Amino acid sequence: MAYFDASSAVPLHPVARQALLASLDEGWADPARLYREGRKARMLLDASREAAAEAVGCRADEVVFTSSGTRALHTGVAGALAGRRRVGRHLIVSSVEHSSVLHSAEVFEADGGTVTRVAVDRAGAVDPAGYASALRADTALACLQSANHEVGTVQPVAEVAEVCRAAGVPLLVDAAQSLGWGPVEGDWSLLAASAHKWGGPSGVGLLVVRKGVRFAAQGPVDERESGRAPGFENIPAIVAAVASLRAVRAEAAQEAARLRGLTERIRARVPELVPDVEVVGDAVRRLPGIVTFSCLYVDGEALLHELDRAGFSVSSGSSCTSSTLTPSHVLKAMGVLSEGNVRVSLPPGTAEADVERFLEVLPEAVAGVREKLGAPAPVTGGSAEELLVDSLGKRCPIPVIELAKVFGRVPVGGTVRVLSDDEAARLDIPAWCEMRGQEYVGEEPAARGTAYLVRRVS
Repeated sequence: MAYFDASSAVPLHPVARQALLASLDEGWADPARLYREGRKARMLLDASREAAAEAVGCRADEVVFTSSGTRALHTGVAGALAGRRRVGRHLIVSSVEHSSVLHSAEVFEADGGTVTRVAVDRAGAVDPAGYASALRADTALACLQSANHEVGTVQPVAEVAEVCRAAGVPLLVDAAQSLGWGPVEGDWSLLAASAHKWGGPSGVGLLVVRKGVRFAAQGPVDERESGRAPGFENIPAIVAAVASLRAVRAEAAQEAARLRGLTERIRARVPELVPDVEVVGDAVRRLPGIVTFSCLYVDGEALLHELDRAGFSVSSGSSCTSSTLTPSHVLKAMGVLSEGNVRVSLPPGTAEADVERFLEVLPEAVAGVREKLGAPAPVTGGSAEELLVDSLGKRCPIPVIELAKVFGRVPVGGTVRVLSDDEAARLDIPAWCEMRGQEYVGEEPAARGTAYLVRRVS
């Protein structure tokens, strides 16, 4: 089985396993106690904090270990907002942040705060000018991921940090996807990360709060971790997390170059091997191991099952693989196709032979799913000036398939009106027009669902 879902979790690094087993016998005691066992545990915890600070590029007393990356983000956002409450109650986030940041923003809004969501371009990148224009006198905090978890686009953190610093606003960086590859550049104020993203054990997060940043921990606190992460520290897991971070960093430059070569091969070959595919994300400013593409006329869940049967573990941002039946907020913000979406994220050590086998298997898997769904064949010789496609009650990618089946029946200048009550249609029909070079006129309310109007221009 080839595991291609490193963006979700990386298999435990051998160094992490060794460190975990070794520290189980030495790091079980309470590090707050003064007896011998407690002092041994404290030494392990302090050494781990020093090593983590070196990897991040900060002071050791700025590092807090939490129970997860999500907890680190929730704590960081809430604490920074509370610490700067006198300044105001305005938060800035990008529209493609991890859901844990967006959930924190929703809670803040429900409590009376205001949130500005900065848009991204079609590659998934923010423009620093977007953050500059979003800053206000009452802005308490800005958040930006270092790199996107779904499409791999690397964000201009240093430039955004400079804009925020000039305005006196702290910037919190979600570095979960990138910290294993290197430190985050720029004059940021807070940083969060998660050990299972770089081959450490799950259940360990990092929160860094720079000295001078106003921060007020929320909820019950105790004396541990500077009062920012209450509860008994999992010292063996922390030791393993930091040991693996140092190990992957030592291998990062060489492994990044190798994985970039493999992902470049996938980005180039997939459109050659599979028709009607859109490769998404920035082609240059991106993480080494992530490739994301969307296939027209494909059910994402069905495609993932086909690839799983063929021996490949991949993930998807398609709405049809989600219990909510709504498109990925990242793909939606980018304005790209969501149906038939596949994210390939290669862990360190991925074999070239596995990538080649994936490229051999993919075309047949896509073709099989398209055949089952009745993907359209080209239709020419249109005559009707406007056609109505009723796709009410049908989920992605059926509305787009039915649009494509009839589109050739209208002449140039003619229109197709698609009725749909699937939220994904709001993203996928305009994306289909973009891919096909046709005009998306817009949407109109209908008696049921929404009417999407497409004009044929060629």
